[in-house]
Amino acid sequence: VNGYAIGGGHVLHVVCDLTIASENARFGQTGPRVGSFDAGFGSSYLARHVGQKKAREIWFLCEQYTAAEAMEMGMVNKVVPAEQLEDTTVEWCKKIMQHSPVALRMIKAGLNAELDGQAGIQELAGNATMLYYMTDEAREGKEAFLEKRKPDWDRFPGIP
Repeated sequence: VNGYAIGGGHVLHVVCDLTIASENARFGQTGPRVGSFDAGFGSSYLARHVGQKKAREIWFLCEQYTAAEAMEMGMVNKVVPAEQLEDTTVEWCKKIMQHSPVALRMIKAGLNAELDGQAGIQELAGNATMLYYMTDEAREGKEAFLEKRKPDWDRFPGIP
């Protein structure tokens, strides 16, 4: 975030996985002041990040907060000088890109499952199912069914 993340822009940064802010960034809500609100992820995720009391303050008072204040309340991950914002963001992206995409996807689904309730659990289940169907174990089950035989599960570890 380099500049203002106010109103809808604030909600967008709140629902991002990570937020890096320049020192000149400003954060806050305008919704109730102009007859608008976000009763979904924008409010619930914010409460998870900064706590219920602080989230209520942000939404009810519609004030602006500096990048340092946002960092202190846990609203952003890192604050850097404006001239370092792009380089820092690219550096973080390069680090993330060095990791297993499937592992990151599963970690994200697991984190979101707790926050997203049933919708998050369903996403986690869908991802797990997709990954399972790509395994030798799943192929054995399918082939055994098609060949009308008992599957040979002995060659697969029985570790849940």
